Amino acid sequence: MYVSFNEIQNALKNTETSCVKLVESYLQTISQKNSELCAFLEVYDTEALQRAKEIDQKIAEGKAGKLAGMVVGLKDVLCYKNHSLQSSSQILQGFESQFTGTAVQRLLDEDAIIIGRQNCDEFAMGSTTETSAFGVTRNAANPNHVPGGSSGGSAVAVQAGMCLVSLGSDTGGSVRQPASFCGLTGLKPTYSRISRYGLIAYASSFDCIGVLAQATQDIALVLEIIAGKDDFDSTVSQRDVPPYSQLLNHNEQKYKIAYYREIFEGEGLTEDVRQATQQKIDALRAEGHTVEAVDFPLLEYVLPTYYILTMAEASTNLSRYDGVRYGYRSEKATDLESMFKLSRSEGFGEEVKRRIMLGTFVLSASYYDAYFTKAQKVRRLIKQKTTELLGQYDFIISPTAPTTAPEFGTFAENPIQMYLADIFSVQANVVGIPAISVPNGEDENGLPIGLQIMANSFEESKLLAFAHYLNTYK
Repeated sequence: MYVSFNEIQNALKNTETSCVKLVESYLQTISQKNSELCAFLEVYDTEALQRAKEIDQKIAEGKAGKLAGMVVGLKDVLCYKNHSLQSSSQILQGFESQFTGTAVQRLLDEDAIIIGRQNCDEFAMGSTTETSAFGVTRNAANPNHVPGGSSGGSAVAVQAGMCLVSLGSDTGGSVRQPASFCGLTGLKPTYSRISRYGLIAYASSFDCIGVLAQATQDIALVLEIIAGKDDFDSTVSQRDVPPYSQLLNHNEQKYKIAYYREIFEGEGLTEDVRQATQQKIDALRAEGHTVEAVDFPLLEYVLPTYYILTMAEASTNLSRYDGVRYGYRSEKATDLESMFKLSRSEGFGEEVKRRIMLGTFVLSASYYDAYFTKAQKVRRLIKQKTTELLGQYDFIISPTAPTTAPEFGTFAENPIQMYLADIFSVQANVVGIPAISVPNGEDENGLPIGLQIMANSFEESKLLAFAHYLNTYK
């Protein structure tokens, strides 16, 4: 099985394979593994094979796009016209997307092949892919362990060789944390770098479309194609998009890198993750990079700020699912009010309802200033301090998650523990900066460990080049 798009392009060029053979191979892998792992909710087998035939013809005529031969999976929060879209929730039962989102359309325009729709935590709310209404996704490294979340299906599909690349979404680590748990590379770009048109909203000022793959080059190429201005999204950046895939060569530059002193003093970090991170710091120093411990006094406020604001935004965004126009409608309803109440209470899962209720609470008249307004002010301070720090350093590194993939049911009785697992990943979303997770060895049980790297806004070129260097030369 090919692990990078470069290998696929070379094989296509030398007629060692074809797009049809590639798709057939991925479909065979899905057939063998998906019933156990539950990475895909729906596979577009007939459609993908037909598209592969068309792209083979384009290749023969010399008219193929840049992504001809790239087989991609979509997290079940991305719009693809005339295809089911449910955000892994019963509330969107029977819903089909009326349009194709910008990021997905740009992949199609360059002849990528979409192979299916992938499982995730319901409405992207979760860190384990256990909250999906359609069953849990299992980690291919050990099926008794979670794959991370919320883009767990997207990560496992790449991990298990069911597709080459997945598009996920990242609101607080939902691409990077599953990348860490599944031994992949996962990128969350700068907020506004990629259009959110066609992405189901969880928390609109945090949500980003992200990319999961084995090879950094593939992430760079996909970002290069899907990023950029878009008339359908008023929040998207108007900046030009650099040719990321051509800027990966490491030029022996020595970087100045920071890590938080508090990380190693915290109790939640497992010894295997601590050692792997320390070894990476030592290795970078040995290669001539400056790696320094710094204090970040606002670190303890990042997680509560994130959860107050995202739950408030979720409460507002999810109010549109009411059983009136589309999706699930309770059969027990007797009048309009009972239809609203029953449709939402039956259609949403426990975790989503918990976040809606907490978000509604912090937005209520009595508590708005005490929680929501204060969290917005703290968010501004965190952004200010992070920007100052990244003015002095090229990168901030940390473990992607404090542990490796836990077993199923670990957080069943205590969701707060699940929220704490996001301790390192949420800062990039609170601030809006790009961050990437790269593989950083395994623990004593053979479960992958991830290293997170954060850079300043719109510095994806530098971030990807450094990630490529770590993936290639370590």
